[in-house]
Amino acid sequence: MTMATLIHLTCEYRTNPLGLDVLRPRLSWQMRSDRRGAHQTGYQILAAPTKASLNSGAGLIWDSQKVDSDQSIHVPYGGPPLTSGQRVYWKVRVWDEARGVIESSPAWWEMGLLDQADWKAQWIGAPFWGGPRTSSPAPFLRKEFMLDKPIAAARLYATAIGLYESYINGARVGDALLTPGWTDYDRRIQYQAYDVTELLRSGANTIGVILGDGWGVGHIAWLGRQHYADRPHFLAQMVLAYPDGSQEIVATDPGWKVTQGPILESDLLMGESYDARRELTHCFQPGYDDSSWWPVEVFEGHGAALVATQGPLVKRHEALRPVAFCEIPNRVNPRWIFDMGQNLGGWIRLAVHAERGTTITIRYGEALNPDGTLYTANLRTARSTDYYTAKGDGEEAWEPRFTYHGFRYVELSGFPGVPTQETVTGIAVHSEMTPTSAFDCSDPLINQLQHNIIWGQKSNFVDVPTDCPQRDERFGWTGDAQVFIRTAAFNMDVAGFFTKWTLDLEDAQYPDGAYPSVAPDLPAWGIGEGGPAWADAGVIVPWTIYQGYGDTRLLKEGYASMQRFIEFLSRASQNGIRCYPGYEGWHGHGDWLALDGSDGREGGTSKELIGTAFFAYSTYLMANIACILDRHEDRSRYQALFEEARVAFTRRFVHEDGTIEGNTQTSYVLALEFDLLPQALRPLAAAKLVQSIRERDDHLSTGFVGTPYINWVLTETGHLDTAYALLKQTTWPSWLYSVTQGATTIWERWDGWTLEKGFQDPKMNSFNHYAFGAIGAWIYAVIGGIDLDPDDPGYHHIIMHPRPGGGLTHASIEMNSMYGAIRSAWLLGDDDFDLRVTVPANTTATIYVPAREISQVTESGQPAQSAAGVTFLHLDDGCAVFSLASGTYRFFSHLE
Repeated sequence: MTMATLIHLTCEYRTNPLGLDVLRPRLSWQMRSDRRGAHQTGYQILAAPTKASLNSGAGLIWDSQKVDSDQSIHVPYGGPPLTSGQRVYWKVRVWDEARGVIESSPAWWEMGLLDQADWKAQWIGAPFWGGPRTSSPAPFLRKEFMLDKPIAAARLYATAIGLYESYINGARVGDALLTPGWTDYDRRIQYQAYDVTELLRSGANTIGVILGDGWGVGHIAWLGRQHYADRPHFLAQMVLAYPDGSQEIVATDPGWKVTQGPILESDLLMGESYDARRELTHCFQPGYDDSSWWPVEVFEGHGAALVATQGPLVKRHEALRPVAFCEIPNRVNPRWIFDMGQNLGGWIRLAVHAERGTTITIRYGEALNPDGTLYTANLRTARSTDYYTAKGDGEEAWEPRFTYHGFRYVELSGFPGVPTQETVTGIAVHSEMTPTSAFDCSDPLINQLQHNIIWGQKSNFVDVPTDCPQRDERFGWTGDAQVFIRTAAFNMDVAGFFTKWTLDLEDAQYPDGAYPSVAPDLPAWGIGEGGPAWADAGVIVPWTIYQGYGDTRLLKEGYASMQRFIEFLSRASQNGIRCYPGYEGWHGHGDWLALDGSDGREGGTSKELIGTAFFAYSTYLMANIACILDRHEDRSRYQALFEEARVAFTRRFVHEDGTIEGNTQTSYVLALEFDLLPQALRPLAAAKLVQSIRERDDHLSTGFVGTPYINWVLTETGHLDTAYALLKQTTWPSWLYSVTQGATTIWERWDGWTLEKGFQDPKMNSFNHYAFGAIGAWIYAVIGGIDLDPDDPGYHHIIMHPRPGGGLTHASIEMNSMYGAIRSAWLLGDDDFDLRVTVPANTTATIYVPAREISQVTESGQPAQSAAGVTFLHLDDGCAVFSLASGTYRFFSHLE
């Protein structure tokens, strides 16, 4: 047995974060121990201005003193008010149940610019070079400055309307991409903070930047360009701190200069054009001759709040080599098709040896036409094409900066000679979210489905949760996000990602309280209210993050916004019915892409039913949120609204025999999942749902609204076999159909491609669309056996209830929670069940082991009820149920 240790110290979900503007940052840590029952009984946090003072204990700025508590996540800083640029070193001391005292290594956080008055910089950019429909060349900006004395530290704070990539003395600053990310630039613009101390030198220095169109200037969806500005704007200031405590600021101002370079155009949807002959070699080095460059143009301030980066930054991740490539014969213009073996979001790195002036055209697509050519019809107006013109200087390597594409296949034309596998490398680009789960089972098709779910998330979580990475859309659809968020939080650490996006959603909220269909929202679209299941993301997403990460502050800070939404729903409903006949507002998207409707899109479930169900669900969640925040009067009001909608739902849509109006699978799923039926009607409605599935030969007919919940409903109503039958179905519509067709991500439509009909309607046929991947949460919880306890969130208490079925013989899952690694692995024999689990320190679990009698179950070779850390609770529906203290266990059950 080893001594417990403290690891993974984080501040606002990040390790040693630079540039926070949270005034009372929250601190978290993990306790690691192989001792059963290991848990924290108290903590003490120490904070100091330097690492030396933290270690010595002299000059502390905060000492929490010993707090008798097992809390180890989201402990708020309690010291004096923090100031702009202040760095704080901290560590934690923990008392455990064995009366041991454990101390962590030091960690730190650093504040950003906390007041708008801290900004001394001016917005700058290039003269107007472009037009409303075409991208202009990317501006290159630079400024030289002198350092006459040694510095103690230097920080660069930078942002843009558009995109930026900054340099100091020729060295790239940071490794983030597509900064500053997408927000509503009219309301809130994120800045990034960088430690650039090591990039500066005595004497002459140069700061430079390249700007791209991005979301701020370029195309967004099918709605054209220039929604926020007519050209990229840049704002930055470098704060130089000297050993004597003085400071100097180098900021964007009229003294900067600008020119055009090799990037002839850049657009997130259309692509990037690069002419290497126009490269400005050493232009960001001191002493470069910029006499031919123009003075920058200075712009008025935009009035938007400048805020620190809230979520993870976009970065490069996997680099993929093609699995195959071939030539498409053409005498005039030979083309080469590369198969990356994986649908992804990002771009390629091109390696080429070509004569000066040779232009290679790079097109991206998700699939191939029957004749082997690149399928691009589903891109709609997105050109999704990059161009590279060689400078003729030996082996050249290039990748774009200010675009990204959704693709599995890459087409090169204009390439000189015959390429090799090294010619093209796929670069996966997405927000930096730590993977938190690994799943495996005995069915390789389900394993591939899990792989596809992960890659669908990677491809679409690019600062906002987009619907798809390839066509002219890439919106942060609210409905897609809310149906998938539970799965997303299993797969990766998405707490910071969705913390940022909930702010986007609040920014997009309409004055009447309605949330839109997308966030960030574009007034140019003009839809307004998102409608049922889409607008409700404003409540469902914060609630789900709270459940997965124990984040009460997110609920508190978003509470007023959620209240306005619920009041909107109340006004927009009539006697508990949302989207009632005669309602003049937006009725929503229906059960999007369900197969039981007449139009092939909105499904056969009435929008009135969907609206009322989600009105009930959102008010139910708000009642819970109000209770958590001790808003008890509010809780009573929201509970009453829930009961009103629940009664109205039964009165309006439910028949005495359990039939629900429309008789669609989604109608039964929503009624059962949201607890809208009298108890006596639940088994009848569940039977109707199963009947519908059987009549379709074990196939789904649900769309975006019903699909996320269907297997949960079947499991909880005693129809686990039917849930497995749906999961394991391999003909369409089903989750595994696309897998059998070679898919490597989740398709937007059940029938995106079929042997009988070929490709679906190219107007809406993405092959990388995560919404139907929401089945992942069920796979992890029901097959893998790890789920959260809604009454003790953040996996502080864990529910471990694997439910084998569908012919599976083994499954395993590991999930890294805020408290540490949770593991569950089971093996089903002919007459026995072997279950190994790990419960992290400072948590507990309830575990369900298949058995008819307690005597059938052992733990590590001894009777389970007498094992250390194990407490027998009861028998429940074919399982022996135990309470577990933290630790690693092996249960064995004889199934006779």
